[in-house]
Parts: sequence; C-alpha cells; structure tokens
Amino acid sequence: MDIMIRIGIAGFGNLGRGLLKAIKHQPDMEPVVVLSRRSPDQLGLRQNITVAPLYEAGQWQDKVDVMILCGGSATDLPEQGPQLARYFHTVDSFDTHAHIPDYFNTMNQSAVAHEHLALISCGWDPGLFSIMRTVFGSILPDGQDHTFWGAGVSQGHSDAIRRIPGVIDARQYTIPIAEAVTAARSRDIELNTRQKHRRECYVVAADGADQKAIEAAIVTMPNYFADYDTTVTFISAEMMQREHDRLPHGGSVIRRGRTSASNNQTVEFSLQLDSNPEFTASVLAAYARAVYRLASQGRRGALTVLDIAPGLLSPLTPEQLRKEIL
Repeated sequence: MDIMIRIGIAGFGNLGRGLLKAIKHQPDMEPVVVLSRRSPDQLGLRQNITVAPLYEAGQWQDKVDVMILCGGSATDLPEQGPQLARYFHTVDSFDTHAHIPDYFNTMNQSAVAHEHLALISCGWDPGLFSIMRTVFGSILPDGQDHTFWGAGVSQGHSDAIRRIPGVIDARQYTIPIAEAVTAARSRDIELNTRQKHRRECYVVAADGADQKAIEAAIVTMPNYFADYDTTVTFISAEMMQREHDRLPHGGSVIRRGRTSASNNQTVEFSLQLDSNPEFTASVLAAYARAVYRLASQGRRGALTVLDIAPGLLSPLTPEQLRKEIL
C-alpha cells in the first residue's frame, strides 16, 4: 500500500483554508486534524475533518506525520513554533526576514531537544525567492540582485495590522515602483527599500477607535512599514468585503551580473498569483513531503528551503525525475 502522509494544520485562517485545497492535489497526503483556538462552528469547514483545541496538540503526536503551522509571524509563530516542535515535525512560513536567524535558533533548540525536524520560513519569499537569490548569486557572483513584491496583498503585513488594538480587519497591498523595476533590469543601480516599494493599507477600525493612533502604529512599525512610504485608508467592513475580498500577489527576483568586461547577463524569476494563501499553502504542502522523507531518514533540528534538494519535493521517484524532468 502506498504511504499516505498524515498532515496536521495548526491555525485556520486564509493559509489554513488554502492548505486543505492544496492537499487535495497531493496524491500521497491526507489532512487528519485542524488545531485551532476557535471552536469548530466558527471555522466554516466544508469537509469532514477533526477540529481540536490548540492546547490539545500533544494528544495528536502519534497521529500526525507533519504539522503545518499557519499562524502569523508577528505573534503566533514565535510562541507556537517552539511549542509544536515538541510534538511534531513541522513546516512553517515565518516571514519576518530580520528575525529569521533568531527564530531558526529557537526552533532548532526545540526540535533537537525533542528529536523532531522543523522547516522554517517556507513559502515563496522567504522560500522560493530565497532559492533563486542563492542560485543567481552563485552563478553570477559579480553582480547585484533586487527583489520586488507585488502588486498584491501581503498576508504577514495584513496580519500585523490586525494585531493593533482597535483594528477589526486590514489588507496591506505592496506596490513595486515601476521605474525601479525597469532600472534593475537594465542597468547597475543601488536601490534602497523606500525606492523599490510603497505600501497601501486599508483598515476597518472598531467604533470609537483612535484612528490617528492606529495610523501612527502602522507607519512606524519596525520590520513592516517604517522603511516605506505607507498610506493608511480607513474603510467600512462592507467595503472591505466588497472591494478587497481577493488575495492576489506576486513578485520577482532580478539579478544583473557580468561574465566579462563586455557582457552583462540578466536573470529573472517571477510569480503572478491569483491567490497568495493558496499558492503559499501549495509550497508548504510540497515541502511537507520533503520534511517527512528527511525525518524518516533521521534528520533532526531546524532547516530552511536552502537545505533541501528539489527532488525531495516531488511525489515522483528519482528514476521518474531523471527520465521525465531532467
């Protein structure tokens, strides 16, 4: 009988819902439990799957092969990640770039102590874009790369806004500056953070909330908005539902490098996504297979996408990959 990888989902927001869709497309995976702080009737599940309280995670230790963590990077994952690595092999999409080294060390300590494997910062950036930056920089060491995000909704930044007191809902759009993208493709240029992107925030505030205080908290938030030109627009819940219910995103990694005095080379990897959470969930699901395989071989501790060979993501055998893909 073919092995079915038993997947647990910790957290059931947009990413968790995307994971249930992603797992349907994976021939060797099945979802077995959703861990949530909310009650089952609040989740709006449309398929038959067990929902358990997050605090009962330990009771699922022998029933889940890989737990995929779907909490936000601002406050959920720093707390939940090390706790859940006590019980499971884990995959998460921690995306606060400046804090990745510290988060890696924390997850490594927990995973090693409890003999588990923890893949952190998996998604498309960090994740696939990290791989491209590594590959492009290795091939063209004499050069410079630029990463652009958007135009689209950033889940992590939107979640960070929703954690501000007085905020009911929020969408944050990251907008690349077109002139900067053109310059990165065509000439050697130094671009700072503010020159590459701007951020547009749409916020539903609670009745009576101090909107000026909320705006100040957003535009000064370190690691998220402080280094960007950021606009904040307050709207109604009805307008949020009507005009901002979709979650598109995308972006590109561009590197321009020299292979000789007279020859420049430009390489680019880009994404255009109708649904950011569904695509991110699809990345997490594929990497859950790699984590399952590496854990079965005895690998323990924390790792990143840079530590995983691409072939481990595929349901195909190495022989099939050599014949059909290579």
